[in-house]
Amino acid sequence: MKDREKLRRLAQITALLRGAKLHALQVAALARQESLDRLAALDAPQPAGDLPAITAEEVALRYAVWSDHRRSEINLSLARQTAAWHRAQQDAALAFGRDQVVQGLAQAPNGLNRRAE
Repeated sequence: MKDREKLRRLAQITALLRGAKLHALQVAALARQESLDRLAALDAPQPAGDLPAITAEEVALRYAVWSDHRRSEINLSLARQTAAWHRAQQDAALAFGRDQVVQGLAQAPNGLNRRAE
């Protein structure tokens, strides 16, 4: 197999890897955003307008306790998702850079035989 053919195949592989890493980044970003949305939804409880004042306060206190517990669970998940998102960003950036280099070499007139200027 000639060097041009190897370089063309390598370019295909790096393009596929770039696409896979970008997809993984998108999946991580969506999961993280879902957790952020769930946290935001906890901050906006629905008022209990037709309840007596004491009952409404009891409902509000129970909701506060429940939402604090739920918020701590979501925050743990969000921390893991944020770490995965950062790793996915780094992986995607590396794959993108590698693909750019290989694509540049594949499109160069002399391919691998280009001299550094």
